[in-house]
Amino acid sequence: MAIPDTFQFRVPTRIINGVGAVDKTAEEVRGFGCRRVFIVTDKGLVSAGIVDRVTEVLKKAGLEFRIFDEVEPNPRSKTMDRAAKICRDEKCDSVLGVGGGSPMDTAKAVGVLMSHEGSVLHYVYGGGKQVVNPLPPIICIPTTYGTGSEVTMFSVVTDESTKFKTAIGNPMIIPKVAILDPMLSVALPGHIGGPCGLDALTHAVESLTNLFANPFTDALNLHAVRLIEENLREACANDRNIEATNNMLIASCLAGMAFWQTRLSNVHAMSHPVSGHYDVPHGIANAILLPHVMEFNLIGNIPKFIQIAAAMHQDVSIPDRMEAARRSADAVRKLMTDLDIPQRLRDVGVPEEGIAVLAVDSMKSANVTFNPRKTTIDDVIKVFKAAY
Repeated sequence: MAIPDTFQFRVPTRIINGVGAVDKTAEEVRGFGCRRVFIVTDKGLVSAGIVDRVTEVLKKAGLEFRIFDEVEPNPRSKTMDRAAKICRDEKCDSVLGVGGGSPMDTAKAVGVLMSHEGSVLHYVYGGGKQVVNPLPPIICIPTTYGTGSEVTMFSVVTDESTKFKTAIGNPMIIPKVAILDPMLSVALPGHIGGPCGLDALTHAVESLTNLFANPFTDALNLHAVRLIEENLREACANDRNIEATNNMLIASCLAGMAFWQTRLSNVHAMSHPVSGHYDVPHGIANAILLPHVMEFNLIGNIPKFIQIAAAMHQDVSIPDRMEAARRSADAVRKLMTDLDIPQRLRDVGVPEEGIAVLAVDSMKSANVTFNPRKTTIDDVIKVFKAAY
């Protein structure tokens, strides 16, 4: 794929941030002239009382709503199709995604099927159909600080029949509003928050170093890297650090604003099959692969990896440029160690004999095209083995 001589940059989502931002939810719904909200979330957030915090606001405003809480990690196409059917049957006129990437991606898929016929798989890459009709208003409230889905044009879905993770990718599905309220994420358990933060870091690193990066996305990504290095540990350490949590929400959103415009690279190409075949949480799959892919990619963009190392407070004043760049991967490993995140694929149930299939599926991803270093299937196998 040729690198374009020009680039575009846009941020269609209106972002509302701060303590109590969730109180603006009803105002935003009514601003679109809507009265009946379809809330897409998961059972964990319902039992934790997070969804109640949102529905209380809707009730006070006299808005009707229907809760769909059946979203699983790495959401399946059948789940998305079922959610959309319920939304249509309930005659809802707006969609509200509350949660991490899975509920928000499902909310966007529901939006597509509210104005298009068929299954969500008809609208993924290679599915044969395009998203062309206007969608109902989609509002997203992230309760984790990882995916950036609240501002992206992607809805990731797992095809049950092939265990292949694919996505709808169309600017028409970008949410109209993103509401970032740290009070909904401040009590996020460390074993969830850590991988979520590494997911956001992966977005920033891949968007910053790939072939389609531009000065606008560079600025967003470098600031996201700094915020993650300076806040993720503190955000995961206890359930009271509102400032660190808010900074992580911002970091995740910044990286999301950048990567949907530049795309990603080999980490996501490889992590999606890992999640699709072995149901490894997306953030953990990304985290395990990130430093290994970074080391493979160093020679493809040495200056950017030095910038990443510097943003993560590593000493890059040494004369050896490759060593300075390599310190970016070292900093990632240190962050993972501090957060007790698994660092080997074998530790999360991926069998060594599965690497060959994972490599084949990885090479099907368009993200390989954007990687800063040319990549063959043998390269992917070597990286998988290094991460095993």
